[in-house]
Amino acid sequence: MTLRLLEFVIGCNEASDLLPVRSATLLRAHGARRGFWTVLDEGPVEHCLVLLLELDDGTWTAHHVAADAGTENGRTEDGEALAHHDGWVYVFGSHFGSKAGPLRPRRAFVARFREDDAMRGGALPVQVVRNRFRIHRAVNDALLKAPFTPLPPGDRVRSVFIGETVARGTARSKGWVDRLVPDDLPLNVETVAFTPAGTALLGLRFPVTADGEPILVELAGVPGMFEASPAWPEALGTYVLTGVTQPGELAGFRAFAAGADGGYAAVIGSIDALGKGSVLLEDHPAGGDVTSRHVRFRLPDAGHLICGELVADLAPFHHVEGLAELDGSCFYVTDEDHRVALWVR
Repeated sequence: MTLRLLEFVIGCNEASDLLPVRSATLLRAHGARRGFWTVLDEGPVEHCLVLLLELDDGTWTAHHVAADAGTENGRTEDGEALAHHDGWVYVFGSHFGSKAGPLRPRRAFVARFREDDAMRGGALPVQVVRNRFRIHRAVNDALLKAPFTPLPPGDRVRSVFIGETVARGTARSKGWVDRLVPDDLPLNVETVAFTPAGTALLGLRFPVTADGEPILVELAGVPGMFEASPAWPEALGTYVLTGVTQPGELAGFRAFAAGADGGYAAVIGSIDALGKGSVLLEDHPAGGDVTSRHVRFRLPDAGHLICGELVADLAPFHHVEGLAELDGSCFYVTDEDHRVALWVR
């Protein structure tokens, strides 16, 4: 496998996800033939939106987009997933926490903006809804009803991610405390794509199944969060991606992209990074030294099992964070210290 590296330095930050720009007007405004959105993983969402652009002369550049989230400025962190839906670009927070816990309410957010607004003068308007663990509750309730067994998180994971979150919320009289219960699984939302029906498929990095396979959760009603009187999403069902996890490994979703043919492409890989004090890996070491794999699949007409097909083994990469299939090429963005690395295959 031959990969070409395009390297960007954007404020000593790393990127998450990769979403093709759909707005021809936006590309023309930047003198670009194509481009991608990415979101940086440190800081509030309004500081972390970036365009990676291939200019008309074939050179590549990164454009850090100034944005404004209004009253929600400075109240989010850890944007992870990008997706197009109904003229909007959606950004999902990880809904997770630091690698040693606890869960962080600032990461339980969904934001959205319109691409064409990024070329106007001034800051890009970004709408932000912090859901205060409502998505955590909806997904955990769906996993309780799932026709498969999620991997038990381990006593230490449950203690630092769920127990400590509840304790902190209780001490601060937070209203969201009642949305967490002791047997909950901590969620790490890593990817998202909208279906033709308008539902959102959340790809989880954690939890995985007891057999170590990646989990998708389908949510309905995401746009309703942005109404004047918000309606909160409902989990419609859960899926397991089979046939692409190596025996003895734990593999979660790392990247996700909706295809023009109705199918989906994804990258699966480790449930957390090695060497960074991950409590998840202390309890589940089989989920750490797992290299990334590019796969494709279609949702089943019935049932919860999705049959995956291997497209490319991306070893030795462990930290592929974004994927796009565009114009006959595959693009990957990797999570690396102090740079944004875009690889082209």
